[in-house]
Amino acid sequence: MKEIIIDFFTFSHPNIKYVVFGTMLLSVSSSIVGCFTFLKKKALVGDVVSHAVLPGICLSFLVAGYKNPLLIIIGAFISGWISIVTMDYIVRNSKIKEDTATGLSLSVFFGVGILLLTYIQHSGNANQTGLDAFLFGKAAALVGADLYAFGTIAIIILVVVALFYKEFKLLAFDIPFAKAIGMPTRTIELLLTSITVMAVVTGIQAVGVVLMAAMLITPAAAAKFWTNRLSKMLILAAIFSAFSGFTGAFISYLKPSLPTGPWMVMVLSMIAILSFFFAPERGIAIKAIRQRRIKRQFLEENLLKTFYALKEKEGDFHAPISPDEILEKRTFSLAQLNQGLKRLKRHGFLRPDEANWRLTKDGLRKGKRIQRLHRLWELYLTEYLRIAPDHVHEDAESIEHIITPELEIKLENLLKNPSRDPHDSIIPAK
Repeated sequence: MKEIIIDFFTFSHPNIKYVVFGTMLLSVSSSIVGCFTFLKKKALVGDVVSHAVLPGICLSFLVAGYKNPLLIIIGAFISGWISIVTMDYIVRNSKIKEDTATGLSLSVFFGVGILLLTYIQHSGNANQTGLDAFLFGKAAALVGADLYAFGTIAIIILVVVALFYKEFKLLAFDIPFAKAIGMPTRTIELLLTSITVMAVVTGIQAVGVVLMAAMLITPAAAAKFWTNRLSKMLILAAIFSAFSGFTGAFISYLKPSLPTGPWMVMVLSMIAILSFFFAPERGIAIKAIRQRRIKRQFLEENLLKTFYALKEKEGDFHAPISPDEILEKRTFSLAQLNQGLKRLKRHGFLRPDEANWRLTKDGLRKGKRIQRLHRLWELYLTEYLRIAPDHVHEDAESIEHIITPELEIKLENLLKNPSRDPHDSIIPAK
């Protein structure tokens, strides 16, 4: 095992280099184009193209009589490009909706491809051996010529994206504005479609017709969870794709029975799943943790405000308060109350006194501020939004927790440092 790993990472055999760099190049180029397709909400375009290239591959074989790489690429490109143009034509010139046109284009072109492939397999032509590998891909069969072809196409795609970055960006986010400023949107769309087809065509030999759509869309979907900036999204999608290409090739080298293409898709899928749960901006798990933290903050601040309100009339804020007094003043579940009291004690805002609780200096300061913000906001709603005093409490209950010190100063100045709220209660001083 150790020798195999050393062989792989030192690229001691040329074939390792061809497979690793070939899969990485095709992954990166397809993921960058896929970002724009994904943002245009046309994720199924990749699926259509990847299936529609099959008739072109078969026709190229029938014309040449053998697997001529150049003719196969040209045939696949033409076939894939026609499928997208056909799909757009149907949408523009009929009442058929886009999803239906997508399904029609995919099924018709793929059906024709399967028919031609079956015909070739029964034609008796000995050169057709391995042609069905285009269905599922065969990355291990990549050779030096493929590496140069992938490298050339990847450079072409990157150069086109760099030259038309602003146009593609506008096309992805705001087509009406692009048309309004006179941008030739139809031409730019055709250019984007062409490089999309080019990216798919180069990938089918390694990943196959069936899985190529995943290489186009999955990196973009995963990257979108991590950022809202297109430039960062392109970089992240390229990194995810390159990692999947390298990892897929490594796993396939360790276990030759495990094909590279499917493992690339598996790695990308795992990255997408991890992004879905743990990406800092949009991850489901991170959102749940953030919401739980906000709920805790609201509970703690509401408890401190209740402690302050209970002793406001007496003025003895450090006097002991029992849990029953708190529950009479404000509705908390018993579990919430116990959890909140323990956390406030841990943070130094409360201290226990036998069965009761007392505010500490820090607890008093914080409870007083929350009460102050609550009443300032109530006053703002009544004076500037003309809301009746008996309708402002609920809104203030939500806003008081998110008012920053800067906004607090603006409120004070706007309200001219008031001393009483709409209910004639004293607004605590700072």
